[in-house]
Amino acid sequence: MSDNSDWVQIKLRTTNQAADTIADLLEQFGALAVSYTDAEDSPILEPRPGERRLWPNTEVTGLLDKGTDPTPILNTLKALLGDHIPMMVTHLEDKNWIRAWMDQFKPLKFGKHLWICPSWLKVEEENSVVVMLDPGLAFGTGTHPTTALCLGYLDSLDLKNVDILDYGCGSGILAIAALKLGAKSATGVDIDEQALIASKENAQRNKVEDKLKLVMGTNKKLDLPKFPVTVANILAGPLAQLEPIIAELTQSGGKLALSGILTEQADEVNEAYSKDFVMNKVQDKEGWALLTGTRK
Repeated sequence: MSDNSDWVQIKLRTTNQAADTIADLLEQFGALAVSYTDAEDSPILEPRPGERRLWPNTEVTGLLDKGTDPTPILNTLKALLGDHIPMMVTHLEDKNWIRAWMDQFKPLKFGKHLWICPSWLKVEEENSVVVMLDPGLAFGTGTHPTTALCLGYLDSLDLKNVDILDYGCGSGILAIAALKLGAKSATGVDIDEQALIASKENAQRNKVEDKLKLVMGTNKKLDLPKFPVTVANILAGPLAQLEPIIAELTQSGGKLALSGILTEQADEVNEAYSKDFVMNKVQDKEGWALLTGTRK
């Protein structure tokens, strides 16, 4: 049962090739927001930087204002797209969506001391090390297994007065966590300007901006010192290609942690880094791998 206080959703099941066209049509017909979801539980690999991938069978949903009559829109969509594309209308009861969204998130613990916590919550545990990071910010908030593996690794190290390199820093979560765990300084490198902006804002939120240096990455050697600890949570392909640069930036005897790697890709990346690092046994979590080692 619905009334004029309900939001209206129109859902269409289509292919990844047609999804953007349908999304454009829904926006032309007044959709306040359009989202894409997997229609058939078809996993896809994480995209490379700057790339966007959709599922072979994609469900496109347009959210329409409360009280909208969807019938004319459905009739027009059928006339334009044909009757072969499945379409349905659902209704959403009006409620405080911001509060409902916020209620989904809780503080997350990594290792013995480290917590990632949304800014509207508190961690009550004694001797906790807390990184304030809100969901919705770009490039990771600790919920993905690869980030969790890296955070647990950092918590296991003695970082007091250590300089750390976060290569592919994204939101800055690893660099900021290292600083909160006692690192003297952190350098974040990324090829995406938005990542550097997010890292700076998150560092300011956590009051460590004076200890974080941010650098725009390139495919060439960077003018940086050698680091005693290097972490890189990117993707398997780029990690393998970056081995000479990461090796050059890690001092002899320095610690290394790599993630963003599917478990079945671990051997390939391990082999690439074995040239310059003594690699440890692979750790895995939910199909993702953490590679660690020591610079020769």
